[in-house]
Amino acid sequence: MKPDSIDRPRITILHYTAPPVMGGVESTIFHHGRLLAGYGYDIRVLAGRGSVFHPSVTFDPVQELDALQPSALRVRRELNEGKVTKRFRDLRDRIAEAIWPSLQGGDILMVHNVLTLHNHLALTAALHQLLVERQAFGGRVVGWHHDLAWARPDIAGELHEGYPWELLKKPWPGVLNVVVSDARREQLAELYGIPGAEIAVIPPGVDPARWLCRTDTARRILEDYRLLEADLILLLPARISRRKNIDLAVQTLAVLRNRRHIDARLLVTGPPGPYSPTNVEYLKELLAMREALGLEKAAHLLYEAGREGSPFVPDDQTVASLYALADALFFPSVEEGFGIPLLEAGVMRLPIFCSCLPPMIKTGGDEAHYFRADATPEAIAELIAKVMAREPAYRMRRRVLHAYTWETIVEEQVLPLLKAISEQATAA
Repeated sequence: MKPDSIDRPRITILHYTAPPVMGGVESTIFHHGRLLAGYGYDIRVLAGRGSVFHPSVTFDPVQELDALQPSALRVRRELNEGKVTKRFRDLRDRIAEAIWPSLQGGDILMVHNVLTLHNHLALTAALHQLLVERQAFGGRVVGWHHDLAWARPDIAGELHEGYPWELLKKPWPGVLNVVVSDARREQLAELYGIPGAEIAVIPPGVDPARWLCRTDTARRILEDYRLLEADLILLLPARISRRKNIDLAVQTLAVLRNRRHIDARLLVTGPPGPYSPTNVEYLKELLAMREALGLEKAAHLLYEAGREGSPFVPDDQTVASLYALADALFFPSVEEGFGIPLLEAGVMRLPIFCSCLPPMIKTGGDEAHYFRADATPEAIAELIAKVMAREPAYRMRRRVLHAYTWETIVEEQVLPLLKAISEQATAA
């Protein structure tokens, strides 16, 4: 749904604060901004505090929007006591005058929390003047509600009947309401007295690369191999040599994918071992096996990720990121003196699947899952599939990565919402 590069719809995002101020709303603004800009939208962020946070997003500071500015705090103290003073009305009118130029020329306005929270009621009232009384942005306003003042018993003493508090508990004409959860939808539907079906639910998300990738190289691997789309990532941290039994790992991967119908991936971290000429021949065998099994996009020998003809050798921080990216350690070696990867996997809380060599049994104890080095790929695939199906942390992780990344949320929920708004405005 990428908009025409010549006609770039402008989306104005409005909030009290913007990144780099930290908070859940500010995180939403950051990710919506960067991703929608990538889809060709002209993104403007209008806030009282913050700064430029992305090269493709315009930041428009309007000091009056900051709920913590002295004049706003003074008015809030009066309002908390139920007093609607001249100071409130003057601040409301100054805000309306200050933000009106910044709203000109916009196609869609996204307002976060201002329509349902009492943090800055002069701003809420100013927006009501512009959006409802002047009918600016007719039918092209999104009220993005993270929190609802009238649904919070802890602040009941700060809310009063009448204007301007009533603005927080009634639907505004021409505003499409979005909440962040089903629970919020139930609360808002009751508060507004409207059917829940009239309220969209779009949750916040997570940026996996921020948590999983300690280096730019790890982020590149994540993106180039599209690892977030996988169902299961198996890490085999070893150089390419026959004693590491990588061919068994590749065959097991094929069973997981073709018979278990699991989008499994294998990451082999090292280049061919430097101490034996037979490793080069073994590499050729592995590449031929990968091609014969149709696993070119699933069995990743990371030495191939090198640039300018040099084999890729990950540094320690990138290796740590690969452990964070992986769902399990897969170590089918036929001979080891110790087996350090089991320790590393233990530190990273990864399930361990390894051959039952004495050093590995000593290290892994009862916490690892063992198989014979000459076991069939089918038997190992069954072991991996059964164990992982019982792992709550793994299942939760996969659910988050499949449904709650910012990229998925924007692509599957935010973009269709914007398209529907644009089509409605065009039809009107």
